Amino acid sequence: MLKAFARALHPWRELRRFKQLSPEERTCVFYAESASYWIYLKPVVLSLIKDFGRRICYVTSDREDPLLTEPLSGMLPFYIGSGVARVMLFSGLEARVAVMTLPDLGLFQIKRSGHPVHYVYLHHSIVSTHMIYRRGAFDQFDSILCVGPHHVEETRQWEKLQGLPSKELLHHGYGPLDQLLAEPARSGKAATEPKVLVAPSWGAQGLLETQGRPLVASLLEAGYHVTVRPHPRTDKLAPEAMAEISASFAEHPRFAWDREAGSKRSFLEADVMVSDWSGAAFEFALGRERPVLFVDVARKVQNTDYGKIEAVPVEVSLRETLGAVLTPSAIAQAPAKVEALLGEGSERVKRLREARARWVYNPGKSGRAGAEALERLMNENPTGQPDPSRG
Repeated sequence: MLKAFARALHPWRELRRFKQLSPEERTCVFYAESASYWIYLKPVVLSLIKDFGRRICYVTSDREDPLLTEPLSGMLPFYIGSGVARVMLFSGLEARVAVMTLPDLGLFQIKRSGHPVHYVYLHHSIVSTHMIYRRGAFDQFDSILCVGPHHVEETRQWEKLQGLPSKELLHHGYGPLDQLLAEPARSGKAATEPKVLVAPSWGAQGLLETQGRPLVASLLEAGYHVTVRPHPRTDKLAPEAMAEISASFAEHPRFAWDREAGSKRSFLEADVMVSDWSGAAFEFALGRERPVLFVDVARKVQNTDYGKIEAVPVEVSLRETLGAVLTPSAIAQAPAKVEALLGEGSERVKRLREARARWVYNPGKSGRAGAEALERLMNENPTGQPDPSRG
């Protein structure tokens, strides 16, 4: 009982410790829902600390976040949980700049502070902003660190449609893509027994939830090595589908699971990916220059107004550029589609490099670009940016 009481008090102690910081110590605050989001924040944080000499606050809702016990030099970590203490911290936040990968600012528990804080959103996916995210997911941010020009175009069109004030849209890029680009290149030729990575999104109409077992069965029967990397939310929301796949294939010598959220091992080893509407497909194709087979399950739509702007979501428009599309009713043809994609060779690589140059800012340099943008914001907004109209 005493241990449980101490655990419950921990976020409140951390809140008190945070509030005791001087204004200079909490100039820049980064927030992570869980340790798995560090991969997106890391390049920017490292550059701020190393290149600009900044000391940053890192606030996490993950009790097991390794940065709580082994923080970077120049980092002040705080565990705030996901309850009332978190609500209190953000509602009374005093900082010059607050950076987060969590959308929906102001829509649920996390509200804008009553103090002048400049809120910056850092994208944790390459996909578009206006279909898979909730309506208004980014409306209350002051600035957005954009992955590519599609984020700028979509955001401007949405602002015009809704009559919103213009945000500062910063040319950033995408840290996880840079990490993949830094890995040694593989030869264009696949292995004798190619490796297929199945890495879809989550949701009731998702690939694993609706076609998981027949897809894996067809690929294994065709002689491929198959690794299934479910989204963390799939394990929580669709345990029956995961159990069915495990029961059917767990003992198969060419089948494996990958549930290491922060690891890219399966990305590095795979010759081709099978996905649906997941942003992971963009990371794989543009970062490893390898093809993706998209199974055309129902679109993942959280904003039914997405069609009211002209911009077509990139997860719709770029699928043929990144690979090929397969209808769910033809799932038995997946092995043939995979074989065709693996045979494209240098033409595919050229196409993917052109797509990366067109759709991603600062490839290989996003950490420095993001840090420079935040450094400028902190210098230009010494007391944050009050905006009473944002509620």
